[in-house]
Amino acid sequence: MTLAHYKIILSYDGSAYAGFQRQLNVPTVQSVVEQSLREIGWQDKSIQSAGRTDAGVHARGQVISFRLDWRHSTEDLRNALNYYLPKDIAVQSVAEASREFNPRFDAISRHYRYHIFCQPVRDPLRMPYAWQVWPTVDLDLMNTTAKALIGRHDFRAFGSPTVEGGTTVRQVMRAVWYQQGDEACFEIVANAFLYHMVRRITFALVAVGKRFAPVEIITTGLETGVLPLTGLAPAQGLVLEEVRY
Repeated sequence: MTLAHYKIILSYDGSAYAGFQRQLNVPTVQSVVEQSLREIGWQDKSIQSAGRTDAGVHARGQVISFRLDWRHSTEDLRNALNYYLPKDIAVQSVAEASREFNPRFDAISRHYRYHIFCQPVRDPLRMPYAWQVWPTVDLDLMNTTAKALIGRHDFRAFGSPTVEGGTTVRQVMRAVWYQQGDEACFEIVANAFLYHMVRRITFALVAVGKRFAPVEIITTGLETGVLPLTGLAPAQGLVLEEVRY
C-alpha cells in the first residue's frame, strides 16, 4: 500500500454544523469529511486542518490534509469526495503535498472576511451569511480605529489561546472595512488568530461605527489587556477566505 499526502481546499456553509472540529453527538465539518473519506478507503483516525472555525462560521478556503492510498488522479479524488459530501460542503481542489506538510503549523497567514448589512428590518434571505446592524455605521470611523490592530501585539483582550498555555501574541497584516454593494465587509489577515478574536474585534469596531464606543477602544484593549466592552459578532457573518503558505 502506497500512501500519498494530499492537501485539500475545502469550502462549506457552516450553518448546520457545531464548528469544524469533531465533537461527540453533534454534526461537525470534520466528522462529515472524515466519513466521506472512509467511503473511499481512508483508514486513519483524523485529518489535519488549518484551523477550527466556530459553530455557524463559513469557509471558502479551509485547508485540510490526510494520507490516502489512491490510485487515480487528484481530479478523480476531488470528484469522489464531492460525490459523498453533502451539498453544504465541497472540495474545491486537491494537490499532493510533501510528507512533512502540516496545514496548521506551516501556514504563514489566515484571511477572514466579515459581512454586515445596515437596515432596520431583518432580511431572512441574507441573515444566514451576514449580521444585520442598526443604526447604520460610520466606516471611516471604523477604519480609523482598526489601524491600531496592525502589527505585532498581545491580543489577550480579544480572545483566548487555541491551546492551553499558548501565547496570545499575534501579527496582524491587514484590517480594513470597505463597502460592497449595500453590505460592509471587514477583512483581517494575520499570522494566526485567537479563539473568538475576529468576532470580538468585529463587535468592538461595529460599536465604534454606531458611536456606542470610543475610537480608542482597540488601543485601550491592546495596552491594558482588558476590553471595556464585551460581546461577539454573530458567527454567521464570518468566512475563512484563505490560508497562505
